[in-house]
Formats: sequence, C-alpha cells, structure tokens
Amino acid sequence: HVQLVESGGGAVQAGGSLRLSCKASGYTITRHCMGWFRQAPGKAREGVASVNTGGTGPYYADSVKGRFTISQDNAKTTLDLQMNSLKPGDTAMYYCAAATPRAGLRWDRREDYDYWGQGTQVTVS
Repeated sequence: HVQLVESGGGAVQAGGSLRLSCKASGYTITRHCMGWFRQAPGKAREGVASVNTGGTGPYYADSVKGRFTISQDNAKTTLDLQMNSLKPGDTAMYYCAAATPRAGLRWDRREDYDYWGQGTQVTVS
C-alpha cells in the first residue's frame, strides 16, 4: 500500500522560510518521479518542483526558481521542499505526489501522477 504523508506546513511572514517533507512508505521512491504540487483557493493544482528518477531534473515552476529547492534524503524515503523568500502568492495547500515512470510523462501534469498525499497548508502573509 503506497502512502505519502506531508509535514512542515505553517504560517510565515513574507520573506520567511519553510521546509516541507514528504514521507513515503509502501515502495521505494527511487523508482518513481516525485513531485510537489500546490493548489490555492479557486485555482488549479500546479506543479511546483519535481525530481525525475529517470536521471533528469530537478524541475521547477518559473515562479519558484531560485527560491525553492527539492531534494531526497540518502535513504530515498523522504522528499523535501525547502522554500525560501516566501511570498503571499505562495499561499496554498501543498501536495506530495509520485508517478510511475513512463513514456510521455510530464513532471508538471497532475494527471500523470498516481499517488498523492493529503496536503499541508502553507500561508504567507
């Protein structure tokens, strides 16, 4: 049974930092494309960053480049997202997701991901 559990969200002032973590269980995340998505109220879920186990990436949305960093721990069971210089526009529910590698997979297309966490709220004021 694949399970993804996010943690680390919270409320922070603009310019501050947060670190999100996603704990994976039930499989080895090195076999999957791992990503972070976010969804603000009234908006579509969008890709934030991804680590592609096919040897490419990481990938970042233009809006977070230079501010966010995605990483995996050495044991490959946790996916982290370090978020610096946060802006009010970063306010959203953040989701961890995993995709089975396959041809045509796009790191930022939510339909390509097979497993999702429950989300963790990030609020920047």
